[in-house]
Order: sequence, then structure tokens, then C-alpha cells
Amino acid sequence: MSDVVAIIQARMGSTRLQGKVMLDIMGKPVLWHVVNRVSKARLINKLIVATTVNSEDDIIMKFCNNNDTSVFRGAEEDVLDRYYNCAKKYELKNIVRITADCPLHDPNIIDTVINEYLKGNYDYVSNTLEYTFPDGFDVEVFSFNALADAWKNAKLPSEREHVTPYIKNNKKFRKKNVFSNEEYPVYRCSLDHIEDYEFTKKIYEGIGREMFYIDDVMNYVRRHPEISKINQHIRINEGYLKSLAKDENFPKQQGVKNE
Repeated sequence: MSDVVAIIQARMGSTRLQGKVMLDIMGKPVLWHVVNRVSKARLINKLIVATTVNSEDDIIMKFCNNNDTSVFRGAEEDVLDRYYNCAKKYELKNIVRITADCPLHDPNIIDTVINEYLKGNYDYVSNTLEYTFPDGFDVEVFSFNALADAWKNAKLPSEREHVTPYIKNNKKFRKKNVFSNEEYPVYRCSLDHIEDYEFTKKIYEGIGREMFYIDDVMNYVRRHPEISKINQHIRINEGYLKSLAKDENFPKQQGVKNE
């Protein structure tokens, strides 16, 4: 099996929902559920939580130490730098990017994306080049060489904060999108606001167990349509859109002509 390692980015300093990765769901923190779900992907050899050097993230370090989980600490805003230095330290070849604000991750979807990556001669494979899965089931797999290229050449704030836009938007990389086999409703299954937390808690408590899969989520929400209304007013990819707004001012800040 090729070496495939998941890097789970996590920090306490979210501006929209402070400390979200340590919020309680069924007696355990969100980060525990993410680690538990990702660890069930058959094609992942190892997982590492990549957090920041900020003192407020000492709690994440402690969580990892107490749960026998590898941890790396790096830059807060420059998440691309955090990923690159984590991958360099652990000498990774193939990296799965997972965000800790998606507490409903499905290991089967993770395996499907990894399998497509391993089958072809790709630099980057994901289910996010074109969205056919609900928000919150995002999986990206890429080579260390592609990551290193992005780390060296990416300049825009959105490229540094969100790790993969440079790869996704550059034609020199060999890329593929993984499409879902069925049409899913546009539910918001990520965790950025208190409404998202309420939505997620209701799913976990309603299904009544720690481990379940995307079809369990979809079927439960279909049977309880009032749940989807809790957070349906929130824009998807809100954080990335904010980063794009920073990009508009970046050339001016750097004294570079905006062409």
C-alpha cells in the first residue's frame, strides 16, 4: 500500500465559533469524532493533527497526547506553511487534507477519493473541484511535490490560508474530481456557527451512536426536515469567500500592479 497520511487541521481560534473543535457531542469533543471517523478509512496509514503554536491550542496538543494521536504545531493563518512543514517533518509522500470543522466525515468517501488518486498518475484528487457531495464531506488528496510547489509559489492570502487553491487553479497539476453516485440534498454539514453545532448535535443524538455514514445522515434529515432549517441560511464556504476578499487588497499591500 502506498503511504497515505491524513493531516487534520484544527485550532481553537475560530472567529465565528470560538473553540469549536472542542465542543461536546455525546460526551466527547468534536475533534475526537473527526479523528475517530478519519481513522476508519482503510487507505489511510496514519493521521496527524496539525494545530498552531498559539497557547490557546495547548488544549489540542493535550488532547492528542491523551489520545495517542500524532500532533504538529505551526503557523496559524498560513495553513499552507503548516501543512508543508508538517509533511516535511514526517517525510510524507501522499497527503489527505481534512478539516476538523467537519464532524460528519465519512471514511468511505475518504477511501473513494484516495483510491482514485492511487489509481491514476495525479497530483491532486478531490471531491471539491465540483461539488456533488454535501458541504462537510470534503476530501482532498495530493502529493508532497504538489504541496511543496504551492508552498514555494502561492502568494495570495486565500492560497496560504486554504492550502490548496494554488493547486486547484493551476493547469500544470494533474487533477481529477470524484463525483457522488447519487444526487444529495444541499445540506450544510460543516461547523462554523452555533447553528451548525445545534444541527450536528441533533443528528448525533437522533441517530444515537458515534459512528454512522452519509446515507444515515441524509435519511435522518429527510425524516426530520425541520433540522435542515437550523443552519440553511448560512452561506457555504463562507471562510474561503472572506479570504478572496483579502486577495483584492493584496496587490495594493505588496505594491504590486494588479493585472
